[in-house]
Amino acid sequence: MIVRIMGEGQVRLDDSHFAELNKLDDELLAATENDDEEGFRRTLGALLDAVRRLGTPLADDELEPSDLILPAPDASLAEVRLMLNEDGLIPD
Repeated sequence: MIVRIMGEGQVRLDDSHFAELNKLDDELLAATENDDEEGFRRTLGALLDAVRRLGTPLADDELEPSDLILPAPDASLAEVRLMLNEDGLIPD
């Protein structure tokens, strides 16, 4: 699966990592629903760090369609709220 982090680029991520990412996504959804700015900031950072750590960056000249788009690290709670669906950012 190809994941884009807005403002950073794309990574190739094996499907076996989605359980870990979904757990963080559920925490992010809860923080967003509760207007918990501190929890939101912490969990968004952890989610993006996990994608960077577990994924393999695509070369700058290698452009693939993104299966999943995640917000930039400095995205606001309001901006991320607009990107969410009932499953969060990552579909189950």
